[in-house]
Amino acid sequence: MDENGKIKLGISVGDLNGIGCEVILKTFEDSRMLDFCTPIIFASNKTISFQRTELGIELNYNGIGEAAKALDGKINVVNVWKEVPEVKFGEATEEAGNYAIQSLKAAVSALKNDEIDVLVTAPINKNNVQAEDFKFPGHTDYLAQELEGESLMFMVTDDLKVGLLTDHVAVKDAPAAINPILIRTKVRTMEKSLVMDFGIRRPKIALLGINPHSGDNGVIGQEEDEILRPVIKEMSDAGHLVFGPYAADSFFGSDGYKNFDAILAAYHDQGLIPFKTLSFGKGVNFTAGLSKVRTSPDHGTAFEIAGKGVADPSSFKEAVFTALHIFKHRKEYQDLTENTLQKQKARR
Repeated sequence: MDENGKIKLGISVGDLNGIGCEVILKTFEDSRMLDFCTPIIFASNKTISFQRTELGIELNYNGIGEAAKALDGKINVVNVWKEVPEVKFGEATEEAGNYAIQSLKAAVSALKNDEIDVLVTAPINKNNVQAEDFKFPGHTDYLAQELEGESLMFMVTDDLKVGLLTDHVAVKDAPAAINPILIRTKVRTMEKSLVMDFGIRRPKIALLGINPHSGDNGVIGQEEDEILRPVIKEMSDAGHLVFGPYAADSFFGSDGYKNFDAILAAYHDQGLIPFKTLSFGKGVNFTAGLSKVRTSPDHGTAFEIAGKGVADPSSFKEAVFTALHIFKHRKEYQDLTENTLQKQKARR
């Protein structure tokens, strides 16, 4: 936090040819956002100036050399590069991918060094960011390497929270990747996040089946009977409120999800299709389980509308507020548990 108690919010700009800069600038075009945080964008003055002019967005910003120099009450831009990248709205270029990763790496470095408190990432293109020093299918995998903890891709709104057992894994490889150790790890990570980050004391978690109709008693697949059910019973017997496996096709349409604090889906589309159908524009991608808080909007680069000035910043704004709320929840939880431990030691 800065000297005025404001949370220092770091922002990576994502793909310069997408809608990342647009949703960032539109979010902070509303000056009231500065009442909640001190935004620090990792890019360059010239890049932000170009995007601002092209998109017709009016706002002022403060150029700085490093995040530690950020000023409260200002939109701060850290000059990560000096050159002027060529912007080709709507195109997936190698150059845009390179600058997206420069922004991300600078922001993550600042996060690790406590120069920023939380990180919100604008969307990248998973293809054009691939390089010798960046071979990750997305933000989550890179952050899992850079930050301490067990990462969980967690899509969240106030009313719906969906995590993934396997995230950026090919559908054909997902069943083989699911094993008892992975299930236990993801359930515990989800539980801890629900308690620490969202203030839910006794989280109730639903686990979705892998196969259609949860295997239909072995007729359609064996994974539910051989892997999922034994682990669910084991964890339930140990006191975890984990239930399932539930058939994914009817779980969301029947409002079954409303009986749980969170849902753990087996693979990417099984969880994200219903989540985005029910929550698009309001959803946030949160990387749970790590030592630092990172969120992002629930959409991609949206090349088809990039540069047209029509992008909706709602999900990015939600990502900002979610990051701030999680940071506050986590701090309150840490303060509470530290005080409890101190009281216990004092009694001895």
